[in-house]
Amino acid sequence: MLENLKSSDLIKKVGGRFKLSSLIQKRMKELMEGSRPLIDNPEGMTAMEIAVEEIKQDKIAIDWGEEEEETTEFKL
Repeated sequence: MLENLKSSDLIKKVGGRFKLSSLIQKRMKELMEGSRPLIDNPEGMTAMEIAVEEIKQDKIAIDWGEEEEETTEFKL
């Protein structure tokens, strides 16, 4: 699973390592607070594995909104 985090494709998809880390952390928090996974068959997966798989399947992404240059607000 950690090999997926080293994948340059996943890092490029989000826009960098720090953005990837922030997106994973935010989604993990949502999952731990009771949000439902957006992927099929999440049984036996950790919150981190679910978050990474959701990113790989384009289920979640960073929403920059209209003020991309001024702020960096993360939304799912």
